Amino acid sequence: MRHGMKKYNVGTNPAHRKALMKNLAIEVIDHGQVKTTHTKCKAVQPFVEKLITLAKEDTVANRREAFSKLNNKTAVAKLFTDVAPKFKERNGGYTRIMKLADGRMGDNAKMSYIALVD
Repeated sequence: MRHGMKKYNVGTNPAHRKALMKNLAIEVIDHGQVKTTHTKCKAVQPFVEKLITLAKEDTVANRREAFSKLNNKTAVAKLFTDVAPKFKERNGGYTRIMKLADGRMGDNAKMSYIALVD
């Protein structure tokens, strides 16, 4: 049975989906927010939240785990030095998704921002 196994496919194969999650998470960490389709926002939100929870405790093992998920040294460094310390006292809910009123030009896809909570 597939209970609790729902994933957002975002119209790609597994390798492309993994690369997409890495890239979107890196952009959220670097820029604080990113504009993309609503489904991609909902798919990347748990990925980013788990990374921030991991980064709240700065250990070598946690840095290596984050690097294995992101594969980007600068993003890992920023995650552990800038992003995670802001959320030290917060128990989850590090990101928010803000829907945009208008759809994307061309295919009218629902667009959203995923941003870090300040």
